[in-house]
Amino acid sequence: MSENKEEIRYILKFLYKKGKNATQATNEICDVYGDDALSVRVAQQWFGRFRSGNFDVKDAPRSGRPIFEKVDEIMERIDQDRHISSHDIANELNIHHQTVLNHLEKAGYKKKLDVWIPHELSVKNLLDRINICDSLLKRNEIEPFLKRMVTGDEKWIKYDNNVRKRSWCKSGEAQQMVAKPGLTARKVMLCVWWDWKGIIHYELLQPGQTIDSTLYCGQLMRLKQAIEKKRPELINRKGIVFHQDNARPHTSLMTRQTLRELGWEVLMHPPYSPDLAPSDYHLFRSMQNSLNGVKLASREACENHLKQFFKEKPRKFYTNGIMSLVEKWQKVVDQNGAYLI
Repeated sequence: MSENKEEIRYILKFLYKKGKNATQATNEICDVYGDDALSVRVAQQWFGRFRSGNFDVKDAPRSGRPIFEKVDEIMERIDQDRHISSHDIANELNIHHQTVLNHLEKAGYKKKLDVWIPHELSVKNLLDRINICDSLLKRNEIEPFLKRMVTGDEKWIKYDNNVRKRSWCKSGEAQQMVAKPGLTARKVMLCVWWDWKGIIHYELLQPGQTIDSTLYCGQLMRLKQAIEKKRPELINRKGIVFHQDNARPHTSLMTRQTLRELGWEVLMHPPYSPDLAPSDYHLFRSMQNSLNGVKLASREACENHLKQFFKEKPRKFYTNGIMSLVEKWQKVVDQNGAYLI
């Protein structure tokens, strides 16, 4: 595995010198080595190192695990689950909690709405965010499409949902916290798709199972069947507008091919913008509130809790979550209107 990582780093250096950006390099490498070979965030870390003039792709010899290997693994955890806590990362990697916080801070990450997002967007990402919101606003004014939209995402459901309290400390004052090995949280991954009327389809994976392109494409085919059964009007009229964020495997080559075969229009989504993803800012936030303080004994208990949660939510809850996108797009444009001039 380490040899494969080093090989990928040499390829990254080659693509950097060739003038590729981190996203382009990631796509080229993943097309050859597979979707899980490299994340954009890790590629950006190495491109930043190259820009500083350091082209050494080997880890410096030292006791313990190499520092960049730790950075890679931390970023991989964030890419796999944007809702994961820094404590869970520390437990899973058996490293000090403060080490995780230090690496996330250096990478420009902060926690917002219980989601890890970059602290500062690059100029390009900011412009993309503004232009996409402006474009979607104008389109929706001419041809309202939100009632044709199906959106989806993934969330870890933990068995033990302790309510964590934020603590404040003075600038530069480190908290003395040590990760306890062997306390990896028991959890299962929820994959859910919904629209303005309610839940269309959801799947609860087996404990320890994560999402990849093969599984995700199979889920899309099952979602198609659920839409045909529960929302036939979407099939019979203007068609489906499909919304997802930009995390892998949503953007893998296999997924893009499957979506083309399904004939669904994929809605543009700004980079690093969970505040513009209905599942993140609305559905999962409410769901987490229902889970706070709850202890679930098994996967079956998780499923029962979710069934009850979905059942108790009225249509208005789902409608508000989807339709509030217009206000959120408008807010982005209003706050950054100068960039559009």
